[in-house]
Amino acid sequence: MPNPSLGILVVDDAKFSSVMIGRALSKAGYTDIRFASSADDALALMAERPTNVLLADWLMPQTDGLQLTAAVRQQDAASGHYTYIILLTGREGDDVLGQAFDHGVDDFISKAAMHDQLLPRVRAAERLCGSLQRLKQENRRLADNVASLEENSLVDPLTGLGNTRHLLQRLDASLRQMANRDTALCYLHVGLPEMPALHERYGEAFQVELLRAVAARLRQLVRPLDVLVRIDEQHFGVLALVDDIESCSPGSFKRLHEGLNLKPFKSSEGFISLKAGIGLLTLDARGLPLEAPALLERAGALLPSAYSTGRIVPLRLRQPA
Repeated sequence: MPNPSLGILVVDDAKFSSVMIGRALSKAGYTDIRFASSADDALALMAERPTNVLLADWLMPQTDGLQLTAAVRQQDAASGHYTYIILLTGREGDDVLGQAFDHGVDDFISKAAMHDQLLPRVRAAERLCGSLQRLKQENRRLADNVASLEENSLVDPLTGLGNTRHLLQRLDASLRQMANRDTALCYLHVGLPEMPALHERYGEAFQVELLRAVAARLRQLVRPLDVLVRIDEQHFGVLALVDDIESCSPGSFKRLHEGLNLKPFKSSEGFISLKAGIGLLTLDARGLPLEAPALLERAGALLPSAYSTGRIVPLRLRQPA
């Protein structure tokens, strides 16, 4: 049995032909049938409400069936809908049909065999439409799930370190803890200013290789309980909680600075030496209140000086008396 609610749009500039097609479809049990006398009218109707099956004459004035097909495919791409397109044609030949299939047409009905072909082709379209729409919906659900997982993920997939979202969460937790306990916070903002130029010179695969090498080196240089994250293509972050703010000095992280700057990284392009800058931001309860994004912004502002001096540039945050 046909699905009465299957949306069908008939596009033909010949009114007699549209009437005959509409009568046959109605007699077969289809009730959602609309008519358009031109491609422009059809596109306007579909913009108001998509259709499942489009029956269109190939040869129409101004905009023919192939041009209409191209416009419909653009609408489908924007809306996530799929329209099954059947062209009505008196043209024959493999080259003609191949041209139409290349333009996105799904099926044909020969005008000479309209009486015999119309309903079987529409019923076949109905079955395929159901499968296509289910696949479209499943793909949308999968895409939404992937987007949700990426949004909620705390891990950088390239290096296996934490990501920016993880860093912001840990900073928020650390700032709350500092407000209630006598602890201090050290945050090191690590910048690699040569990464864009290296990427341009050697390509994407090399950049990925080098970022992973830097991540591995940082794992060796930080304490097990420190929070290590990759922020983007040229920045990493290290968060450390300490009992005494006086222990958060540039000298405390000399090994980390030298480990990035003095020891080359082995890569497919040979040994690569990097210039790494580090901004060191420290605070205790006297530096509160402070939000995590503002803390990252202040730390990032230290990097230009770190690049120019070749040293760890410190900043201790205190609120004005």
